[in-house]
Amino acid sequence: MKPINVGLLGIGTVGGGTFNVLRRNESEITRRAGREIRISAVADKNLVLAGQVTQGQARLTDDAFAVVMDPEIDIVVELIGGCGIARELVLAAIANGKHVVTANKALLAIHGNEIFAAAQKAGVMVAFEAAVAGGIPIIKALREGLTANRIQWIAGIINGTTNFILSEMRDKNLPFDVVLKEAQRLGYAEADPSFDIEGVDAAHKLTIMAAIAFGIPMQFDRVHIEGISRLDAVDIKYAEQLGYRIKLLGITKRVSNNGAEAIELRVHPTLIPTRRLIANVEGAMNAVLVQGDAVGPTLYYGKGAGAEPTASAVIADLVDVTRMHTADPEHRVPHLAFQPDAVMDTTILPIAEVETRYYLRLAVSDQPGVLADITRILADRHISIEAMIQREPAEGEAQTDIIMLTHQTREKHIDAAIALIEALAVVKGRVIRLRLEELDR
Repeated sequence: MKPINVGLLGIGTVGGGTFNVLRRNESEITRRAGREIRISAVADKNLVLAGQVTQGQARLTDDAFAVVMDPEIDIVVELIGGCGIARELVLAAIANGKHVVTANKALLAIHGNEIFAAAQKAGVMVAFEAAVAGGIPIIKALREGLTANRIQWIAGIINGTTNFILSEMRDKNLPFDVVLKEAQRLGYAEADPSFDIEGVDAAHKLTIMAAIAFGIPMQFDRVHIEGISRLDAVDIKYAEQLGYRIKLLGITKRVSNNGAEAIELRVHPTLIPTRRLIANVEGAMNAVLVQGDAVGPTLYYGKGAGAEPTASAVIADLVDVTRMHTADPEHRVPHLAFQPDAVMDTTILPIAEVETRYYLRLAVSDQPGVLADITRILADRHISIEAMIQREPAEGEAQTDIIMLTHQTREKHIDAAIALIEALAVVKGRVIRLRLEELDR
């Protein structure tokens, strides 16, 4: 049978990994796919690098559109990144009747609705396992393995850079800035790490998972995003004392809002009980916890980035596309798991309406009556306290820290209470507020 010809756009870290793994495991992959998968053309601006990787085993060009337009290419693998030229190339490939495999989470989170509509119309597949959590097969799990379930919620550590930083801050009791520099030195963080540390990368991935889990369009612009750049090491220490770990989580939930269904979409630092498996995911590893109504909780763990872990997911998509292209082109798994005409415009819940528990840290004057003033403000808004630490001030100190864990309440109520607490003369500076999730239901 004629080989499937692949055009590879971009042969950097992931592209090089894909080329090498496909070549190394060629016979095994061919047995699984049913026919040979061959990268026959590679487009990259750096032709010297491309030549070093491919060793004469693929045609090279610096014109990606030439590959997209090539009638001999069956599948285009887009590994360029970004939302500019990558969007043009993917849409051009679809218009030319080519299947697409991509690891580009930003492209799908922002332009996925347009891309999937074009692919549906053209009768081609867009596969994107590598766009979320690197080598962890979370997209296949959501689209296929859990298809019998009504997904209730997803909570994921889906950015390895931030997880490495938080792990180091806790283990070594170091401030954020120091650990960030170490992460950059080790290659875990980019020179400009803002997409990672401010939660944008995680929000791209969460957008994709939520669309598959709940059958809604991609809605990146509706995600509430908070990063870790303002997180203080002292809060990590206090959380540990209370039996919690702080992780940057992407959380999406199916909830009821005034009798109607709504979806939460949020990325932020979150306290998790240390007894939960996901709280013990350390370093640059990723993990995604999915709650289905039939299966209960399932946890997916592994490397969320890197050349070969991500290449593993890219090649898995190539095999899937090859199988469907060869055997059953009329019965493909829909891009977002639900049939295109069954995607629903369910409301995305504003962050102010989200209900969860909270960690509060306040620096207060060491004088009588302070705690009574604070608890009265909370009680007036029906916010009850579950646990509290009051640090003894050191000798000569005029202020101390109070740490509280609340019961579940609505975000707008906690925000209103914090505004009044910060206005008290005995409260010094801003109140530190972090969300808390039990992840046991």
